[in-house]
Amino acid sequence: MSKIKTILVTGGSGLVGKALHYFKKDYPEYQLIFSNSKQCNLCNFNSTLEYFKILQPNIVIHLAACVGGLFKNMNQKVDMLEKNLMINYNVLKCCHLIGVEKCISCLSTCIFPDKTIYPINEQMLHQGPPHHSNNTYAYAKRMLEIHTKAYQEQYGSNFICIIPTNIYGPYDNYHLEDAHVISALIHKCYLAKKNKEPFIVRGSGKPLRQFIYSQDLAKLIYWTIDSYHQKETLILSVSEEEEVSIKDISTYIAREFDYEQYMIFDINYSDGQYKKTADNSKLMKLIGNFQFTPIQKGIHQSVKWFVENYENCRK
Repeated sequence: MSKIKTILVTGGSGLVGKALHYFKKDYPEYQLIFSNSKQCNLCNFNSTLEYFKILQPNIVIHLAACVGGLFKNMNQKVDMLEKNLMINYNVLKCCHLIGVEKCISCLSTCIFPDKTIYPINEQMLHQGPPHHSNNTYAYAKRMLEIHTKAYQEQYGSNFICIIPTNIYGPYDNYHLEDAHVISALIHKCYLAKKNKEPFIVRGSGKPLRQFIYSQDLAKLIYWTIDSYHQKETLILSVSEEEEVSIKDISTYIAREFDYEQYMIFDINYSDGQYKKTADNSKLMKLIGNFQFTPIQKGIHQSVKWFVENYENCRK
């Protein structure tokens, strides 16, 4: 029998970490360790190195990041830059120092150029500046990809990057200001109905996004561990045809609460980047017939989880 390998998941208590945990029973060949900021401060190099030395992981899935929605990115630019630069440097450096076999780092489609041709593919990441609303977060994540490729070229390291589109699902952060769009809207609609107030959606609702359900992403990450042997960055996304507007997302959420008639769009707020359409053709050629969770089903499951776990969820 082959030796069980240890997988360290940084940011393991978050949305994607919880989804990976959900499927861990399907992968008995791996021992998964889900770390969080209480166990190790990844902004501190010495603490990170000591933690890695103790665990001696064979594989690292690097999810940890300082993240947030549009308005956190616009209002906390220094934190978004500095914290992410420190976290990413420390994780990759420690992976190298202890001889990790494979490191998979998670990027985001919001780091692609603002002015570009759609759909965006993996080769277009650095072909222009990102949107001003999240530029410091984007540049920190771009440096993670550059850092990864540097280790590939200088040391032959099996370090790669994946780029999921907008992730949503159970165990998300539902903070009204700092959360990603779907989780923030779910919380806002819940409170609006509870308080008998309008469900106010910031912006026009026109921007388009591709959303990936967290459990779908978890399945793809496990596939990446076992079956993706290339060194090139890989987009993990639904197809361009499944792109939906913020208006549609808000409507699906409002319907789950039977509150659609009380939805209002506040155009005094910025829309952010209009679209970030990603090309998933490379993924589909490699993986074949992967079935993504339909957006309305995913939102139904996400709303149900939020309502059932309202008292204890992150908000």
